[in-house]
Amino acid sequence: MSHPARKRGVWTSIDHIAPQEQEFLKTVSMKNYENMESRIRKVLNIAYKKLTNSLSQDTISDKTKYLKNRLLALKEKSSLDPIYIGLFGSTGAGKSSLFNAIIDKQFFLPVSGNQACTSCMVQVNSSRSKNYEAKIHLLSSQEWKEELKNLVALLRKSREEEEEEEEGEDEDVVSEAVQKLQALYGRDAEKRSYEDLLRAKPLVNIPSSKCIRLQAAQAKELSDKLDPYVRCQSDKDEEEPALDEEKGKMRLWPLIKYVEVTIPKSNMIPECVVFMDIPGTGDYNSQRDEMWKESINKCSVIWVIADIERVLGGKVHEVLLTESIKAYQGGMCSDIALVVTKSDKLDLKEYLRERKEKHKPVENKHDAILERNATVKGKKIKGMKTKLGRILPSDSEILNKADLVYTVSAKEYWRKKHITKEESEIPKLREYIRNIYLKEKKKLLVDYVTEALSIVLLAENFNCTRDMVDHYERSGLEGFVGDKIKALEKEIEKCFAQLEQPLDNGVKQAKSSYQIAFTRLLIRETGYQGFHKTLKAVCQKNGVYASRVFARIDLNGALAQPMYDKIDPTFANIFRIQKGTRASLKPCLDIFKDSVQEKISEVVKKSPVTSDRCKLNFFIEETNIILRTTEREILKKKMAVYQSLPLSIQSDLKPYYEEAAKIQGPRSCQRMQNILRENIDKKAKDGMFEKAKEKLKMQLQELKDYVVTKLQTDISTMLKLALSHREELTERLPDLQEEYQEIEEIYKALQRKRRS
Repeated sequence: MSHPARKRGVWTSIDHIAPQEQEFLKTVSMKNYENMESRIRKVLNIAYKKLTNSLSQDTISDKTKYLKNRLLALKEKSSLDPIYIGLFGSTGAGKSSLFNAIIDKQFFLPVSGNQACTSCMVQVNSSRSKNYEAKIHLLSSQEWKEELKNLVALLRKSREEEEEEEEGEDEDVVSEAVQKLQALYGRDAEKRSYEDLLRAKPLVNIPSSKCIRLQAAQAKELSDKLDPYVRCQSDKDEEEPALDEEKGKMRLWPLIKYVEVTIPKSNMIPECVVFMDIPGTGDYNSQRDEMWKESINKCSVIWVIADIERVLGGKVHEVLLTESIKAYQGGMCSDIALVVTKSDKLDLKEYLRERKEKHKPVENKHDAILERNATVKGKKIKGMKTKLGRILPSDSEILNKADLVYTVSAKEYWRKKHITKEESEIPKLREYIRNIYLKEKKKLLVDYVTEALSIVLLAENFNCTRDMVDHYERSGLEGFVGDKIKALEKEIEKCFAQLEQPLDNGVKQAKSSYQIAFTRLLIRETGYQGFHKTLKAVCQKNGVYASRVFARIDLNGALAQPMYDKIDPTFANIFRIQKGTRASLKPCLDIFKDSVQEKISEVVKKSPVTSDRCKLNFFIEETNIILRTTEREILKKKMAVYQSLPLSIQSDLKPYYEEAAKIQGPRSCQRMQNILRENIDKKAKDGMFEKAKEKLKMQLQELKDYVVTKLQTDISTMLKLALSHREELTERLPDLQEEYQEIEEIYKALQRKRRS
């Protein structure tokens, strides 16, 4: 087989190299890894064909079938899971403009100079396709009926409610509901009954399929097709009839769940990197809000987006940052950054008048922008480290990052009037993306090649002599592994037991402060007027209300927050990935792995058959794979543990949310508040917080049982396969020595690159 030429010097330090040369070298680095992946897939294809051609389907044994299925799964498996980067910000923060600049296509997603544009969650990734494609996913008929019923109930007014209603916070709640109904059913739709609207013919033809597919050869063409579906509509648009097809498409926005866009392979976005434009607060619709939460929780990286005029005085980005930190604690997130947009928006005269460091000369807008950027970074980095430091160990990787805050200008990236392209920091964000990609690609490609090496080793050394089998049975290896799994189970129990005292303290704190949380979220100093629609929405949604225009209210989360305040530092230490201590879960797994591998090595070395020692590599690599897979599953499952507190509280309060949501007539707001206050008080005294604590402990128990059972099953399967007696096999397996050598060469090259 031919091998691509190795490019020397690519992996040395490139700090001293010109920016354009750095760009070239980074591209070469990515191509090197892509070439390696391509090579390994070719080798696996050849190995699979050899194996398939040598087997008779009628007589294939279970063990050979396992080998064949593993090879098939491996050759079709991606070496890199999607890397989700969430652009998490409130409407109008400039997420779409930022994304357009990153992919170097100025008007790909809709942008506007003076208002919010994107009306739903948009996901963008690159592929090997030559076309630009979009899938517009719609709510199902049942999902829309559920929302329609709630919207009508939310807008229903009695004479008494009209008398007590005044403008205020409810104006946003009502406005969003009215816009949705008018978009689909026209003027005065908000005054019609649920049954009447169900019978009514919508003003737009609703597709029978749950997914609308768009395709184009050019970015501009797809952008034009996509624009009507994702652009926010004004009140005037909703009131006017849909005069043409384009207007009709605009009316579909209340039914759109999310939009998935695929662009051709690009140097700007590495393959497997998926951008998610995530609205700041979720959505009133239960399905969309659930998707909002899931999207944040599966992000590998979260960028909190806030424009420069709001970031110093505003609080919205602080709320989003808090949500991001929760995802870092409980989800897949391994990195957070604050991206401050519109850094070019600066009135020079006003800035010069207000700046404090007047002894330093600033002569033009260029210098002023850069000075303000540096000031913003300093303040925000300090604030972020304080927030993160409350819940994370002091040596956590994210706390020691140099760049936690980026100040960017998409406008200046294109026009270069006041600052350069480099100073717009768009290229710096691209560098950030490539570094994440390369880091993950290196790590997971090594894992992928290791798995390939392991499975080919198994094929090469599948059968044993009777002497070998007798030796392994006498060695006590299986019993040793069983004992180590029992020891691991005790270590995991000790590890999780660290949460017992913080949980107890959290329960005490929650019981003493739940009335404060209730008052802060659901009582208004100005009285009950102007808030009853908002409160009804909170009750309809079981304590969690989110809209595109109103700050998120999560009563269950607020009630659970004192418990989180107590457990967060310990939880973060238990599930930390980097620099684990003996109090963390990962070192427990590492100690188990090392002891099992050491015992396997000892048994193999004492084997009476010299050729049997080639099994050692298989045992070692397969054990590594089993532990890595287990660690990835733990990372996915820890969210269920972390989210169990508010979910338990929500379950306890659900009947009272439903009761309060039915309230109509005079003083409806006060009556809803009374129902919730009285029953939260009752449930708190009856052990609601203790129940939430037990729910979290039960989730930890289930996680421990999963880890123990998985390791026991996987290692037992590995030993049985590796120790198959040759008389059990009816097939003659092919010689895969050449394939093994090829994979080993790629493996060694990867190890050299990781060390350099």
